Amino acid sequence: MSTNKESTVLEALKVVTDPDLGRDIVSLGFVKDLTIVKGTVSFKIELTTPACPVKDQMREQAHAVVSELEGVTSVNVEMTASVRAAAVADAGRAAIPGVRNVIAVGAGKGGVGKTTVAVNLAVALAEYGGRVGMIDGDVYGPNLPIMLGLDTQLSTEGKKIVPAERYGVKVVSMGFLADGKAPIIWRGPMLHGVVRQFFQDVRWGELDYLVVDMPPGTGDVALSLTQTVPVAGAIVVTTPQGVSLSDSRRALGMYKKLEVPTLGVIENMSHYTCPDCGHESNIFGTGGGSAVAEELDVPFLGQIPLYEPIRVGSDGGIPIVIGEPDSLAARAFRQVAERAAAQVSIKSYEEMPSPSVAS
Repeated sequence: MSTNKESTVLEALKVVTDPDLGRDIVSLGFVKDLTIVKGTVSFKIELTTPACPVKDQMREQAHAVVSELEGVTSVNVEMTASVRAAAVADAGRAAIPGVRNVIAVGAGKGGVGKTTVAVNLAVALAEYGGRVGMIDGDVYGPNLPIMLGLDTQLSTEGKKIVPAERYGVKVVSMGFLADGKAPIIWRGPMLHGVVRQFFQDVRWGELDYLVVDMPPGTGDVALSLTQTVPVAGAIVVTTPQGVSLSDSRRALGMYKKLEVPTLGVIENMSHYTCPDCGHESNIFGTGGGSAVAEELDVPFLGQIPLYEPIRVGSDGGIPIVIGEPDSLAARAFRQVAERAAAQVSIKSYEEMPSPSVAS
């Protein structure tokens, strides 16, 4: 195998760029296992997320440019993914063994559908091939078991808690441990203890994304989260109306003060489309989520429509991305998942030096 031939292939592949990172796949180190056997060129393109929406286009472009090289008779391109960690441990925050990225999903107020968004986001990432876990950080109102259709008790292996699993997502929640009819009345130190236990005492295994469904508002759990583990970033869920946007600004301000990067804003219940006539109504206003994102200079991840089957599926333990995968709502959730994963990838490369320019 000629080194010169390898360098020719790599040079050709430099025209293929990652749209989120803005760099070519060669300088990013995405090209793996390049082999040349007679006229057959084989290689892998290892992306930073399995939820890349343009991976097919990248594969086709790579196949095309290499096929045009002199002496090439066939090209084999395999698309893979290896998710990078976007946050590093420090003296006060220990990384969770095997867990690459912790993502907090929060809201400035209750009633905006935060948990519904978190569940569909996690399930969508798992459907793309990501290794995903969820922590029910909303200790006072632990609804993940209901929304994921889980009715079980957590087990243990040695000193570790074994998470439940549904739709490819590993889950821990106070809902598995407490009487569902009894209120949970705890002070801050007890909350900090259970949050730390969910991170450090659970046998998570290898995870690309650990999604934490945060309680609404700004309080003890957010502080415990940021003090316990390195967090890749936070996603804030809002609705378009003014009061929700005002509270969302406070939530975004809290994460900024806690030095947690903002991955983006999601506008839930953005509009309602009549199933009979197709008329679209902006029941809670319009454009508020994107306006807040622009105002605070954070990414806008997308809009989720107001759609009754989302609520029905959540109550029945079947997320909309599972129950109606071809619906507009499910597609919106998948797009949000793609954009969130892209932001994690971008954060993981922020400290990389810019590529040198060849003369």
